[in-house]
Amino acid sequence: MFDDVPLLPPDPILGLLSRFRADPRTDKIDLGVGVYQDEEGRTPVMRAVQEAESRLLLTQTTKTYQGIAGDPEFNERMLAMLLGPEHPALRDGRVRGVQTPGGCGALRIGAEVIRRARPAARVWVSSPTWANHMPLIGGSGLELVEYPYYDPVTRGVDFDAMMSALANVPAGDVVLLHGCCHNPTGADLDLAQWRELTALTLSTGFTPYIDTAYQGLADGVEEDVAGLRHMMAAVPECVLAASCSKNFGIYRERAGGVYFLARNTERADAVLSNAMAAARQIYSMPPAHGAAVVSGILGDAALRADWLQELGEVRARINAMRELLATRLAGNAAGTDFGFVRRQKGMFSFLGITPAQVTRLREEFGVYMLDSTRINVAGITPRNIEPLAAALHAVLAGSRA
Repeated sequence: MFDDVPLLPPDPILGLLSRFRADPRTDKIDLGVGVYQDEEGRTPVMRAVQEAESRLLLTQTTKTYQGIAGDPEFNERMLAMLLGPEHPALRDGRVRGVQTPGGCGALRIGAEVIRRARPAARVWVSSPTWANHMPLIGGSGLELVEYPYYDPVTRGVDFDAMMSALANVPAGDVVLLHGCCHNPTGADLDLAQWRELTALTLSTGFTPYIDTAYQGLADGVEEDVAGLRHMMAAVPECVLAASCSKNFGIYRERAGGVYFLARNTERADAVLSNAMAAARQIYSMPPAHGAAVVSGILGDAALRADWLQELGEVRARINAMRELLATRLAGNAAGTDFGFVRRQKGMFSFLGITPAQVTRLREEFGVYMLDSTRINVAGITPRNIEPLAAALHAVLAGSRA
C-alpha cells in the first residue's frame, strides 16, 4: 500500500518553526510563525476568553453534536460583528452560513460550494497571497489564477495594475480578496479603493470571495471591515470567510465561519444546503468549544468591552513595534527606506531583502523569517529589537558578524 508513497517536503512555515526550535542559541528571534506574541514572547490567553471559558465550564450540560451548521448564536453574532447588525444584506435575509474549523475550514467549504455551483469557475488570487490559500482552495479542484497586487518598489498596493487585471475577469469567475491586514505583505486597500473595486465587481460580474482573518488588528474592529461592508451592501453575491484565531487568540480551538450572500432568500437557503452537505462530507460537525467562547464574549456586554480593550492593546503593541523597527533601521548602509513598515497593517510585512540576506540572518544571527522575507511584526519586542536591528544593519551593509 505505502511502498511508493513519496516523502513530501515540510510546510515552509511549520518547517521553519522546527528549525527555530532545534536552534540551541538562546538569543534566537522568531519572526516566522504567524501568531501574536506579547512583550515576553508569549501567546497569551485573552482575559475575556478565560472568563468566557470559566462560565462555559460551569454551565455546559452536554457534549453532544451541535449540528452541521454549528452554533446558531455564534453564526448570528459573528455576522453582526462582521457586517454590523443593521447591514442591508442581513436585513433582507440574503446571508446564510456555517461555523467551521477555523478560517481554513471556512476557506475550504467556501471553495467546495463554489465548485458545486460552477465547476469551471477560476479563482483569482493576489500575487502574493497567503501560501495556504493555494492548497485550501485549489485542493477543491478549482483552478487558481494570479492577479497583480503588491508593488515591491512602493511597498504598497499596485492598485492600477490590480484593477487593470481584474477588469478582464469574466462573469462567473471568483476573485479572492483580503478583508484587512493582507498576508503576507501588510499592504491594504483603503476605503476609496474598496469602493472602486466594488464598482468594478458590479460592471464585470465576477464574484468576490473575501477572507477576513484579522479583524481588529489594523485600525479597529469597525474600521477594518468598512470596505467589505460596503462591497457586500452593493453586490448580488459574495462569499465571506472569517477566522477567530487571531483577534480572539484562540488558535488551537479552530473557530471560524463561512457566510454566503445570495440574490434572495430562496437562493441563500439553497447555498446553505450545499455548504452543509460539503461540511458533512469533510468533517461532519464543527468543534464546539471555541465558537461557544466567542459567542459568549460577543453576547455579553462586559466581556465584549474587555475583549475590545485587550484587542486594542494588542493592536497598539503591533503598531508600536512597526514604529520601533522602522526607526531602528533608518540610516542603514544600503540606503533602504523602511518607512513602509509604519504604513502597513496587521501582523505581517515584507522586508524585501535578498534571499542571501535572509539566509545570513538565520545562520549567523539566529533571526528566523520566511524566505519570502515576510516577518511577523508581533515577534519583535523591546527586548530583542536592538539585536534584531543590529543583525539587519549588518546584512544590509554586507559585513560579517
